[in-house]
Amino acid sequence: MKLAQLLDLDQILPDMKAVDHWPSIQELVQQLAELGKLDAALHEEVLESLKAREEQVSTGIGHGVAIPHAFSDNLDHVVAIFGRSQNGIDFQALDDAPVHFIILFIVPRKDYHLHLRTLAAIAKMFTNAGIRRQLGMAQNREEILEILSSKPSRTGLATN
Repeated sequence: MKLAQLLDLDQILPDMKAVDHWPSIQELVQQLAELGKLDAALHEEVLESLKAREEQVSTGIGHGVAIPHAFSDNLDHVVAIFGRSQNGIDFQALDDAPVHFIILFIVPRKDYHLHLRTLAAIAKMFTNAGIRRQLGMAQNREEILEILSSKPSRTGLATN
């Protein structure tokens, strides 16, 4: 499953306001709630699940990327959001580098296999330095979505 298939333009935040780890997660979840992508009744449940996951080990996977994720018994499909921080956020990432790209997703608990496939697809995409570079230079949501929709080439740059 491609990340872009999970995102609408309004689920891309090219200029996150939060500057710290937990507030950045809260900002993304709040945006999902405001968009109606996440029922207001699930807001706290999802935040608690994300917090429990982050307390186990940071979801900062390195190379400026974090993939906070959680499960919910009350969802019937994957919900995702992408955020970009130009200045970077300390996520206690594996490589101690600041995080510039946050891909947060919530998966129905009954679809554990989807969780693994989604996580693997996102991690694979973001190991590509060309994709990260293009995302860092993108001027708006449309450009970000286009990059996330494209297929990486052997040169490390995204192609359509």
